This record gives sequence, C-alpha cells and structure tokens, in this order.
Amino acid sequence: MTMLATPERVPSYGKAPDQLIWHKPVGQVVEEFQPIACSDEGIVFPPPKREVPLGLDKPNESWCTDCLVLIRSKPTTEQ
Repeated sequence: MTMLATPERVPSYGKAPDQLIWHKPVGQVVEEFQPIACSDEGIVFPPPKREVPLGLDKPNESWCTDCLVLIRSKPTTEQ
C-alpha cells in the first residue's frame, strides 16, 4: 500500500547522510507552505508530493512515526 506523502529533509551537516522523513500532507500548498498531519508547523517550500510505500525500506528515508500512527488509525476508505 502506498500513500501520498511530502518529504522533509533533515540535514546531518556532513556527519552522516541527510535523512528524508515522509509526512502525510493535509490539504493543498498555500503560499509555499504545506500543512502536514503531525504538526501545525508544516513544510515551507515543499518538494513535489509522491506516492510512498507505507512499508518504506530505503536507506536514509523513513516515515514520520506520528504520521504513520495517524494513517493507520483511519479506516482504509478514508486514506
């Protein structure tokens, strides 16, 4: 199963590879701001959304744990 997601790049400042954390977007991008399900802060100047598997298994990429909880707590028909 995949879910539409928006990425957040978490820099490591050269100590390790940067991390890409995937979030569940909420609504549309408004004035270069993408609201996300787990926070009121959202993502500024977000990259394009894309379909991401819920069982993501890629190096340096993961789902936001709070977003995953929200996704899995909803009935399948609402995703």
